[in-house]
Amino acid sequence: MSHAPDFPVSRLLAVMAALRDPVSGCPWDLAQDFASIAPYTVEEAHEVASAIAEGPDPAALKDELGDLLLQVAYHSRLAEERGWFNFADVAEAIAAKMVRRHPHVFGEPAARDAGMQAAGWERQKAAERAGRAETGTLAGVAVALPGLSRAAKLTKRAAAVGFDWPDAASVLDKLEEEAAELRAELPEAAPERLADELGDLLFVLANLGRKLGLDPEACLLAANRKFERRFAAVEADLASAGVAPADAGLERMERAWQDAKRRGF
Repeated sequence: MSHAPDFPVSRLLAVMAALRDPVSGCPWDLAQDFASIAPYTVEEAHEVASAIAEGPDPAALKDELGDLLLQVAYHSRLAEERGWFNFADVAEAIAAKMVRRHPHVFGEPAARDAGMQAAGWERQKAAERAGRAETGTLAGVAVALPGLSRAAKLTKRAAAVGFDWPDAASVLDKLEEEAAELRAELPEAAPERLADELGDLLFVLANLGRKLGLDPEACLLAANRKFERRFAAVEADLASAGVAPADAGLERMERAWQDAKRRGF
């Protein structure tokens, strides 16, 4: 049965209100606040990205998008209870922002050049940050972003004002420098120094992805999936020989790993 577009949204908001009802609501939901819900919001955003990466599966993607939408409804309900704003205000604010950032679609046909669009987008974002009294080139980059993504965004901002390596080869040189510094710390193995040098190494890797036009977070997620596939193939190979991974030894597992790699896992 089809409904007007606003009907499912209204139903979702009514469900959210019922869950937060002080008398008849769910005890768990009533105990939550912005801080306790925030980790779920981040998790659900990652679940959406995972469903896309593992797709195509329209049903799974629809389900994960619903979970993410619930997070928006949840935070909006918490804000409404405090008299700050509601779900409709959130929807109106993002619609207005998209119109403001796309003058080539909503008012200035002459601004359809891709370079002009990108420059206009950045100008609008800078103006919005200024309106929120966020000063400085790096202001407003969300602290809750995954580390690699935040590193890429921070340095993209810095690059926009000229603070950047000239090319990817220069970043690779820096990567070698940072790797050498980490290696130099290994004999002492002081945890705080190792953590500092490893952080520098990861930060440079994030920049390398940016310079290559690649999303470092997406690259790492793809590498994770590849490792999972290949290690599962290693386990399957060992199982066919009646050998448990813990009993196989590194040399035997490495041979199985290289075989899995040759077979395209």
